[in-house]
Amino acid sequence: MAVNSEVELSPSGWVRDQTEKILETGTTDSVDIQGLPVVLVTMKGARSGKLRYVPLMRVEHDGHYALVASKGGAPEHPLWYFNLRANPTVTLQDGERSGEYTVREVDGPERDQWWERSVAAFPNYAEYQTKTDRRIPVFVLDPA
Repeated sequence: MAVNSEVELSPSGWVRDQTEKILETGTTDSVDIQGLPVVLVTMKGARSGKLRYVPLMRVEHDGHYALVASKGGAPEHPLWYFNLRANPTVTLQDGERSGEYTVREVDGPERDQWWERSVAAFPNYAEYQTKTDRRIPVFVLDPA
């Protein structure tokens, strides 16, 4: 990913702590969310151009991944949603493996299928959807 090499860690304490642990250990296996696996997504900030690290739930199928912009059911999208819309190339780390992916927001039957997979991987997503009027966006990552 040809981006500004300057990195800015999340201001959110638990996100920063998880990111630092993954970077220290070299694997996403060193952290979890509610006992479930995560991946680490490295993206370019939409406004700053700085690298951003975001640990997210692991939703994988046949070498493709989904990222769910739930923000716990908040009324607004997470900030990283806008980063992906502006810069749709990311690096994803799963365990010790990393690769580059192209990101696309999905809709219709494809979204429905990935939403089902996402809820299977992290059941809280279903509850989060009931907390907000917005339709929670789902991105699919295709290997670059």
